[in-house]
Amino acid sequence: VSIVAAVEQGRIIYDNIRKFVFFLLSSNVAEIMIIFLATLAGLPTPLTAIQLLWLNLLTDGAPALALAMEKGDPDIMRRRPRPTNEPIINRSMGLGIFIQTITQTGATLTAFSLGLIWHLQQSLPAGVNPFLQLFSFDWRGVDVQSAETMAFVTLSLCELFRAYTVRSEHLSIFQIGVFSNRYMQYAVGLSIALLLLVVSVPFLQPIFNTHFMTGREWLTVLSLALIPATAEEITKAYLRWQDRKRVIAD
Repeated sequence: VSIVAAVEQGRIIYDNIRKFVFFLLSSNVAEIMIIFLATLAGLPTPLTAIQLLWLNLLTDGAPALALAMEKGDPDIMRRRPRPTNEPIINRSMGLGIFIQTITQTGATLTAFSLGLIWHLQQSLPAGVNPFLQLFSFDWRGVDVQSAETMAFVTLSLCELFRAYTVRSEHLSIFQIGVFSNRYMQYAVGLSIALLLLVVSVPFLQPIFNTHFMTGREWLTVLSLALIPATAEEITKAYLRWQDRKRVIAD
């Protein structure tokens, strides 16, 4: 019995390490791609230095620590032993990092671009298409606070929402229970509360270069922020299907 318990605990610890690595690595690669692609396209920087620091220390850090408190999947002892030479970043994690990089980068840059377009609508003469001016406009010296706030909040919520889906590599969030890890509730709840503070409290806004968003901006941000979590659930469904095919073939 003690050997079985030790094996189970070992699997849980290993799985939690993988979740921790996957969550942080995919989030950080997405942040790099957001800055890189925006610079390549000639757009202003979507995220300021202090916003990136906030993302890495709080939005990424708190949920990542909560992942270490996961109790393990219900079927963890029914899985086949993993190959001894399998790296932590295996094929399935590589696929997940690739998909999350695309979805988080796409969602954040879409929010940022929409913020820039709405900014241009207010500053360009009537009749000029702001979308056509997006990549040719001279953004030097222009305060794009609204667009930066949208990018910052979108990426923050992307990472916080998908932290729930990372709690299991195989099972749906509804199979393991949305609220079954109370530490995740604390981490995400605290992060969202602090995020609302930095975009709404007047003396914090100049520090983080944020502003309180309009209803249109919130609706856009919330819709885009759900994309990575949805993509993660679809990816896991695909991996479960692949596993079933493999079992049938064997």
